[in-house]
Formats: sequence, C-alpha cells, structure tokens
Amino acid sequence: MAAKEEKMLTLEKFEEASEVVKKVTLETKLVYSDHFSAQTGNKVYLKPENMQFTGAYKVRGAYYKLSTLSEEERQKGLITASAGNHAQGVAYAAKCYGVKATIVMPTTTPLIKVNRTKGYGAEVILYGNVYDEACEHALKLAEEKGYTFVHPFDDLTVATGQGTIAMEIFKELPLVEYILVPIGGGGLATGVSTLAKLLNPKIKVIGVEPENANCMQESIKAGKVVTLPTVSTIADGTAVKTPGSKIFPYASKNLDGIITVPDEDLVVSFLDMVENHKMIVENSGLLTVAALKQLNVKGKRVVSILSGGNMDVITMSSVVQQGLIMRDRIFTVSVLLPDKPGELSRVADVIAKQNGNVIKLEHNQFISINRSAAVELRITLEAFGTEHKNTIMNALEKEGYSPKLVTTKI
Repeated sequence: MAAKEEKMLTLEKFEEASEVVKKVTLETKLVYSDHFSAQTGNKVYLKPENMQFTGAYKVRGAYYKLSTLSEEERQKGLITASAGNHAQGVAYAAKCYGVKATIVMPTTTPLIKVNRTKGYGAEVILYGNVYDEACEHALKLAEEKGYTFVHPFDDLTVATGQGTIAMEIFKELPLVEYILVPIGGGGLATGVSTLAKLLNPKIKVIGVEPENANCMQESIKAGKVVTLPTVSTIADGTAVKTPGSKIFPYASKNLDGIITVPDEDLVVSFLDMVENHKMIVENSGLLTVAALKQLNVKGKRVVSILSGGNMDVITMSSVVQQGLIMRDRIFTVSVLLPDKPGELSRVADVIAKQNGNVIKLEHNQFISINRSAAVELRITLEAFGTEHKNTIMNALEKEGYSPKLVTTKI
C-alpha cells in the first residue's frame, strides 16, 4: 500500500478522485454570502458540504479510498475510528460496496452521529473520551481481527478524495484568492491546499483550528508532529490531539497560515448561519466562518468550507441559547422593589414602553428581613441587541429601580 500511496496527491489522482466521488456526492454549489461579505469587506462564498447526503465532506475520502482497495482488502471488513463524520462516510461507502464496517467512536460522540452511522449498517463501538483513544482501540481491533483500517485523515488516498472539494471550488470560481479550511487531523486541509496550489500557486489556503485543539498549528511551529496534552472544544469533529504524520509534510508546505478560533466565536457564528443563511452547520464546520473576521484582507474572493452539519438537536438548542445571550438578545436583570400591590405592573410598564419582551420572572420575597423595604424581582428579557438592552436598563434606572445584570439561565 505504501508504494501506491506515494503516487497520491498528484493532479492526475485528484482528477481521478473527482470522477469517482461524483457517484456518492451531491453537488454543493457555492453560496455567496451578502451577510459575511458586508461584515468583512470581502466577497465571501460558502462551500456547503453540510448539505452532503451523509451531512459532511468525509464521504469523499472514504469512498475514494475504498475504490482503490483490492476486493480481498474490502472483503476482510473495514474498521475506522471517528468522532462522527468519517464514521458515516466509511459506513455509507461500505454499504455501497456491500462490505462490513466497524466504527469505533468516542463515548462523547453526539447521538445523532452514532445513530446515523448504525443506520448505514455499520457496527458501532463506543470507546474512549477523545478521538485519539478511539483510534488506538480501532488499530488494536484491526490487528486482532484482520480488518482493513481506513484512517480518517492520515492517509494520502483519503486526503486525495477530500481534496476534490478544491476541484469543485475552482470550476465554479476560477479566480478564488483565499480558501479557508477547517483542521482536525489535517486530511481535508492537506487535500484542499495541495490541489489548490497545483491549480494556482498564488492562491492562499488558510487552515482554521479550535483555540484549544490547535495540534496542526503547534506541529507547524515545532517543525514536526507534536501531540497536545489535552484538547477542549465544542467543535467535537476537530478535537484531535495529534495531526497525521503522513500528511503533515504536505499540510505544512501548502498551508499559508493557521487561524485559531475560541468556542464563543463558534456559538455566535451558528446563530449567524441559521438566521442569515437558514443553514445548520456543526461547530467544526463553522470554524472557517468564525475565522473570517480574523482574515486581514479586503476586497478578496474568499471561500469558507463548511465541512459538516451533523449536530444533535440538544446541542443545537444549547448553542442557540448561548448565542442569544452572548449577543445581548436575551439578558437577565435584577431589581429591588417594595412588597406592595401594583409594583410588578409598574416595572412591566417601563419594560413594555421600551419594547422589551419578558420571557421569565422570578420573585424572591426573602432577599431582605424587611419585606416592605425590598423584594427581588429577576426578569429575563428578549431584546434586539446590546443597544436595545442598554436602553431598557437606562429606563429602569431612570424610574429608580437600580437594575443589576445577572448571569442568564434559561
């Protein structure tokens, strides 16, 4: 297999892969974003791989990898480790070829990803807290049972399949100047950056990682593959401690830089995508959107790759709530008022006049021994944003309520 892999990542192989993956991919045409273009001063296009049949780009690399295996290798059964999207890619590709697939997933994997993987006919084993632990277990099982291991990112054939995204971007937008690509282990970034440079050496390809899972950034800095002691991010699909060693030389050569994104930026980006583009994009797929504001250029044609959209509803609702709080669209204020009839309606009247919408009220009569002097009222409100919130706070202040902001709990 090594000899075969050495010939990968050539223009010829990328072209071959592009034809092969058409059998299992949907056409994800670029979406021009008025919202992000206006926000950044660039011409921003989104490559919506979240709209793929399996909900992510991973099916490209998995299917292309399977197409290069011998019948004997396929019939042994496949095994892989994945935080979710590669799992579905391999499971779906295995189903297409009519072969068995076993997927080891971290115990923290969202239920939607586990169930969808099982839905494609794969056997799922939950093991370890992070991808790296699941991968170790999968390699052990591959050795014990003779399965063919399909690595989610550290495989040049898989990376070639992922790079087909760049081919599609260039066909639609030949004059693209910047491509932003998310990085977990680095397979997608390797494929995209290598092909992009083959097609146009002047193009800039920027990798984007979670702030607390920046294994590629640290490795490039060190000039060799390094392992992070821990990773902590809501972007579960890119929570990887060690980038791939086979792909590292290509990624470090072809990436023009790496941007890291804090989790809170992913939260507000989710809200932006839902409200402005009506699209569900998982946290890892939002990395490139959150990174747009850090891109220090103007007037450029920029493509953000949205790598996936597999997000469970519970996570989604939590992210939406946090986003609304962070954008001051929801806030909680505490006011003290005398415990006598009519006080509550007076406060409500002040808020109503400023077009504030009350979501929740909490009345605490035991804030003070002297109840007639003060009881506490906590009001959770909906507002249009920071300016509107400040207007409501000022109105309450003017009426003598001495409002205090408190941590919002919905």
